Amino acid sequence: MIKRKYKRIMLKLSGEALQGKRTSGIDSFALTSIAREIKEVYNLGVELAIVIGAGNIFRGVERKGIDHSTADYMGMLATVINSLALQSALERLHIHTRVQSALEMHEIAEPYIRRRAIRHLEKKRIVIFAGGTGNPYFTTDTAASLRAVEMNAEVILKATKVDGIYSADPFKEPTAKRYRKITYIEVLKKGLKVMDSTAISLCMDNNLPIIVFNLLEKGNIKRVVCGEKIGTEVN
Repeated sequence: MIKRKYKRIMLKLSGEALQGKRTSGIDSFALTSIAREIKEVYNLGVELAIVIGAGNIFRGVERKGIDHSTADYMGMLATVINSLALQSALERLHIHTRVQSALEMHEIAEPYIRRRAIRHLEKKRIVIFAGGTGNPYFTTDTAASLRAVEMNAEVILKATKVDGIYSADPFKEPTAKRYRKITYIEVLKKGLKVMDSTAISLCMDNNLPIIVFNLLEKGNIKRVVCGEKIGTEVN
């Protein structure tokens, strides 16, 4: 029997992960593929919390003439769309899920209530946190860190399109160095764009490790959960 290393995790997905080969929006094949990867981890008995970004629909940093706060709220709404899409894909695989939103939308999602979310996890339901933190000027990385701490998660798994943290963008700098392990302080000092500084600082203050890995390689979520040394660990 395959042994898991973690009992409760926070999985941070980028919105771009859902767009597949499209330039924007949600690709049904990519969505289904991610849902199947998540199911493999769920079947190990892992308690799963998930936060999804919104880059496939709307990026607040690319607001172009829109007030900053308004753009951030638009991004939060886009995370709700992605969360509902993932919920639907998971439930087609017969996995019980709940979407909890930091923005109240009673017709489609539960409001975020910490104790209720923890109870869902204990009952082996996957909880998808939508709407970011509910506040502008905070990223979904910060939302993932905040919810992970509140849920007493053991680790944040940040799924990306590269196989870890590099000294520079590996797509632009072929000689960029990949780190296998790095400290929170080093990430902050070097200005590495793995997560924003607020998210990193929150993890550092609460001794919450982060593992950055390549989502595009099939089976990687399960490998990380089972303790394989892939990607980059921040602690």
